Amino acid sequence: MDISPLYRESGSLFMLDQRLLPSREVWLEYRDAAGVAAGIRDMVVRGAPAIGIAAAYGIAIEAMNGPDAGIGERLELAGRVLVAARPTAVNLAWAVGRMLAVARSTSTSGAAAVREALVAEADLILREDVEMNRMMGRHGATLIPPGATVMTHCNAGALATGGWGTALGVIRAAREAGLDPRVVACETRPYLQGARLTAWELVRDGFDVTLITDNSAGWQMSRGLIDCVIVGADRIAANGDTANKIGTFTHAVMAARFGIPFYVAAPRSTLDPATPDGSRIRIEERDPCEVLSFAGVRVAAEGVKVLNPSFDVTPWQLITAIVTESGIHRPGPDGFHFTECN
Repeated sequence: MDISPLYRESGSLFMLDQRLLPSREVWLEYRDAAGVAAGIRDMVVRGAPAIGIAAAYGIAIEAMNGPDAGIGERLELAGRVLVAARPTAVNLAWAVGRMLAVARSTSTSGAAAVREALVAEADLILREDVEMNRMMGRHGATLIPPGATVMTHCNAGALATGGWGTALGVIRAAREAGLDPRVVACETRPYLQGARLTAWELVRDGFDVTLITDNSAGWQMSRGLIDCVIVGADRIAANGDTANKIGTFTHAVMAARFGIPFYVAAPRSTLDPATPDGSRIRIEERDPCEVLSFAGVRVAAEGVKVLNPSFDVTPWQLITAIVTESGIHRPGPDGFHFTECN
């Protein structure tokens, strides 16, 4: 994939507006943390790793474009604003925490040193993400049979990361290994990340990809048309319970019903050892308008109430393996143990 969802130029962060894909490619410029937080909250950028990278640059450009006086306090406030933008994706808090630690450790050397260190750290987080995705892809490709049809949900590709992708990175690595995978992409209602983003990425990369409605996935599985499922993750609890885009849990239940392997691919920064299980993961509720309207046209009756959780939690018992840059993790009798790989 020859595109990343963001890049830095001098004191600005540019983000590809993913709300407009696939019809238009528009880059938006941000010069402070509040603007980056708004871009994260409003889905200009999305996908747990990409959100973390954007937040890291949000801290960096806040430092670059503000006064020397009070830089430490200003960055701490910026960190709180960024973390609040999307509470479910653990990569966001992880990246902000890493950036603030750098700011604190260099604060005695002056504002110029803080700025230089923060830019270098954000650049490093971006490079590390792409490298981790490549490593994750190589591990995960060993799980894909030759000629397999792989189903995925939402978008866990280059657009959701610094480049290459998590779940789509595995699929890309499988193609590099000569395994010739075919892809079934679920549309991913209500925001249509699968239809708008995953299909766009894979068509652009020359994959054999078929788009299906979310509610036909079980039927496709029952007909033997899906060989395995691979998805990304926004937060993985200590026991392996995984929060991902709403609808993932349903696909996992159906995969288990038909004996289809169900894999999760995510960097280790998505692991949350402080959260013991999925019941403790805070699930973000999105704007009801995402369900009430389609392309700006209302499709639901006036007065109807809406439940619009952005994520659901797949219990570890339904997950065949979790792939990280460290290797392939498989569950034991009491869940996943991420200190060990096999």
